[in-house]
Amino acid sequence: MRGVPELGRSQLLIYGGLALAVLLIGARWIRAGEGHAAAGPAFSFAADSPPGSDRSGDVVVHVAGAVRRPGVYRLPAGSRVTDAVRRAGGFDSGANRDAINLAARLADGQQVLVPGPGTAAAASDGAQAGPISLGSATAEQLDRIEGIGPVTARKIIEFRDQHGGLSSIDQLDEVDGIGPSTMQALRAALQP
Repeated sequence: MRGVPELGRSQLLIYGGLALAVLLIGARWIRAGEGHAAAGPAFSFAADSPPGSDRSGDVVVHVAGAVRRPGVYRLPAGSRVTDAVRRAGGFDSGANRDAINLAARLADGQQVLVPGPGTAAAASDGAQAGPISLGSATAEQLDRIEGIGPVTARKIIEFRDQHGGLSSIDQLDEVDGIGPSTMQALRAALQP
């Protein structure tokens, strides 16, 4: 029986280098495929990167309320609320689509709350159904908050758009016309 020919040291190094290159390229290809999944499960970002790391400016948002798959999702920087809703499987059958600003930019750490049935009725009575999302609040919703008028509501929307979204209500302290008492009302009526 004929034996396997022995490989020289240089041949082993070449084959080892080729195997390592194939493994690295394969791992990179697999990671790239994970980032482009159409609709991953909630908390899918945890496997992509270690805790506390920021991958190329992506935003991590919590999508809650009347969506098919509520959860935490990683989206590319510059994404809009509509992208987050789509990533969460789309609207649930009872979603109040007109009560959320789908064009608002997302901010890292933001919660996108999709209202369910009955939200429009509560809003039309002037009563607030609960905290609204700072990242998706409309000028009309902001105007209903005590101490905010239409001018300040527009300033908040402009400030949010100029800064690519807001991750904290405290950032609104930088908006002209918002003082300490207004900040208290905002904290009670808004969520990041």
